[in-house]
Amino acid sequence: MAGTSRHDREMAISAKKQLANCSDPIERLRLQCLARGSAGIKGLGRTFRIMDDDNSRTLDMKEFLKGLSDYGVLIEKEEAMNLFQQFDRDGSGLIDFDEFLITLRPPMSNARKEVVLQAFKKLDKTGDGVITIEDLRGVYNVKHHPKYRNGEWTEDQVFRKFLDSFDSPDDKDGKVTKEEFLNYYSGVSASID
Repeated sequence: MAGTSRHDREMAISAKKQLANCSDPIERLRLQCLARGSAGIKGLGRTFRIMDDDNSRTLDMKEFLKGLSDYGVLIEKEEAMNLFQQFDRDGSGLIDFDEFLITLRPPMSNARKEVVLQAFKKLDKTGDGVITIEDLRGVYNVKHHPKYRNGEWTEDQVFRKFLDSFDSPDDKDGKVTKEEFLNYYSGVSASID
């Protein structure tokens, strides 16, 4: 969701003020991104995706440092190396894109989280914590979908495409968990594509 110009200005001013007194490396990186407005973290995600030469959805230390530099993040090399280690939770020497963006993005407000959870609950007709094609029947009307109307897709294909938009990028199994749904609305999936 794009921010308004006024909201972006206010966010940038607030982030710059907070940056002056911040010592936590992850928070400093987050604030530098937010100082660019509502698309700051999304832009960093795109930069890192470009740096991922082998499309592995991971970054090694070299790619990470180059990505920070290309994006114009002001950070000392030693601090960037420490930051890399914080993102590399399993010590593999690689940072997963999704973990990076999940860690970096600001927490969702309680009000927004509540609305997203209400939407999830409405779609999860069975109440089992997973949205499936069967849950969508009677909740989501496909009759106006252009590909259904022209006969290109069946009802199940429309449902599956809808579910795939919320599903984890690397595990499109036709089942959307609450976590995947929340991640979609907090910008992870949208930020990296």
